[in-house]
Amino acid sequence: MGHALGGGSPVRVFTTQDRWNSLAHKISTMGDFKPEIILEKSGVVAIDPRDPAAVEAVNALPEPCLVTVADHTVMPVIPAFRLLAARLDPRHPVLLKDRLDDACEPPAASLTALLAAATRLGSLLCDGIGDAILVRGEPGPAASLRLAYNILQAAGTRIFKTDYVACPSCGRTLFNLQHTTQKIRAATGHLKGVRIAVMGCIVNGPGEMADADFGYVGGAPGKINLYVGKTPVQFNIPEAAAVTRLIGLIREHGKWLEPPAGSEDNT
Repeated sequence: MGHALGGGSPVRVFTTQDRWNSLAHKISTMGDFKPEIILEKSGVVAIDPRDPAAVEAVNALPEPCLVTVADHTVMPVIPAFRLLAARLDPRHPVLLKDRLDDACEPPAASLTALLAAATRLGSLLCDGIGDAILVRGEPGPAASLRLAYNILQAAGTRIFKTDYVACPSCGRTLFNLQHTTQKIRAATGHLKGVRIAVMGCIVNGPGEMADADFGYVGGAPGKINLYVGKTPVQFNIPEAAAVTRLIGLIREHGKWLEPPAGSEDNT
């Protein structure tokens, strides 16, 4: 369907034909949460990774093909895909699924489906496994796509909206972390592919910012230090002015976009 898989290509989001059909009338308006590839049209090859003959047959193919674990393989999802990745020739892209039962099985409750999909797919993506994902435990077609994209975002696999890193707080935190994070999200949530760290502690915060593009770190009571990457660039900014200064810093580095009129924060 016009999307490359594997190699350096983005991890793609699959859906089933029936879910595509139910969303067809509004796909053009779905923004970042639209389906990309239909499972039934993908030519995916499903195998049991414990079957040496099946693995050997796929590895012997002259051209790369999309591979997944067959439904009803009696293994937990994470070990099944880890075994597939270990035995499969790396030139073949892998489609991850959050469930190995088929669509005829009763769907789980939304929270249960969310936790299961996030745990299974997120773990595999963080292992470096997977070139595409399919969420089918969540029964709602649009909700399943939103969940798939949020898992990619949370795993750091595909950043399509503002990403926030926040320290869970300790006795050295110099401001209200939750209130401050919400204030920063309200001002920057429309940006695409920007990572912002909000750290309350000058002692550990800079080391915990990982690969954030910008950092907002408590430097002293009522004072904020701003970072670009891991480099501090502005010091002792009054907290009341710090969000405005952060926006200015993002603008200086060419990553600021004006929020669209009437937009809502989807973060």
